[in-house]
Amino acid sequence: MAFPERFSNLPDYAFPRLRKLLDAHAPGGDPIAMTIGEPRHAMPEFVGPILAANLSGFGVYPPNDGTPELLAAISNWIARRYGVTLAEDRLMVLNGTREGLFNACIALCPETKNGKRPVVLMPNPFYQVYAVAALTVGAEPVYVPATAATGFLPDYGSLPKDVLDRVALAYICSPANPQGAVASRDYLADLLALAETHDFRVLADECYSEIWRETPPPGLLQVAEAQGADPERALVFHSLSKRSNLPGLRSGFVAAGPQSMLRIRQLRAFAGAPLPLPLQRVAEAAWADEGHVTTSRGLYQQKFRDADCIFAGQQGYQAPEGGFFLWLPVEDGETAALKLWRETGVRVLPGGYLSREAGGQNPGKGYIRVALVATPEETQRGLRLLRDCLYR
Repeated sequence: MAFPERFSNLPDYAFPRLRKLLDAHAPGGDPIAMTIGEPRHAMPEFVGPILAANLSGFGVYPPNDGTPELLAAISNWIARRYGVTLAEDRLMVLNGTREGLFNACIALCPETKNGKRPVVLMPNPFYQVYAVAALTVGAEPVYVPATAATGFLPDYGSLPKDVLDRVALAYICSPANPQGAVASRDYLADLLALAETHDFRVLADECYSEIWRETPPPGLLQVAEAQGADPERALVFHSLSKRSNLPGLRSGFVAAGPQSMLRIRQLRAFAGAPLPLPLQRVAEAAWADEGHVTTSRGLYQQKFRDADCIFAGQQGYQAPEGGFFLWLPVEDGETAALKLWRETGVRVLPGGYLSREAGGQNPGKGYIRVALVATPEETQRGLRLLRDCLYR
């Protein structure tokens, strides 16, 4: 029986791969999980009561694109956060950003670009759904290094013209997973100008936008509006997973130009799974409330300060501007993760599991990703163990 070849070169996903590396070995202390980006701060207090009040909603099919009330709450949040007014027909509710980042590529990537195989650009390292989306539509994924030399953001403008002329879609993540770099307004404006010159769309993964150290990161929507960019050039994806500590709610949204949204909604009508109605009611309340977001952000900012103190003077340490990961340099990510687990019980992710070899190099190989998602006390203990094991 035949199977598709387009996925044959995919590595194991990061976390099964990590289990193969570590689980045959006993931890060297009480385990401390610092691998997956799963927030462990308290959920908003209103979640339970709203669910209880709307249990009957599980007995009906939910609106495919989102309830009018939830779409209005999202539109209002975008206006408050970015100063951009969007009609609700430019929004669609998602089962988390992963669904949207994958399906938008299916809905919008053409079969050819200028008569050739289309290209989908992505930073390297990157959130792995970008690559699978490109392969699904038969596009060529082009992995563009996002290293210290480029400010941990991809320099798409440096690519050859013949590659850029084949680009259909370009993914960008800001704050970046895993490095925590924030794309400035100038960076986003230049990317939109590049997209206009070479006729492609920008898909901005902004799911970490509400976790920042000092100032809120700019968003692609506000930059696009400020420079009068074609609204079809810019798509943004947001989620309640990180913002509201609700990863299990699986609730996010995509905002896009009218023509792009028509195609995204059409695909969802045939092949998507709408968010259950009770969960849409919770999401509506979450987007309308900022108090719980401010409280959670304060905990992350405390953990950033703790990390700065613990790694003060450590060569190669760079404090993240946003998100909740540390991207720490080591000689080899797998070797460091295994040593750390066997000697301390601290569990981290080798950076090479988040990147691909391109041009003979894997830009994540010499790093580990450390998730600052536990309590400040547990995070501080884990970081001290990590420092003493790997850097002293």
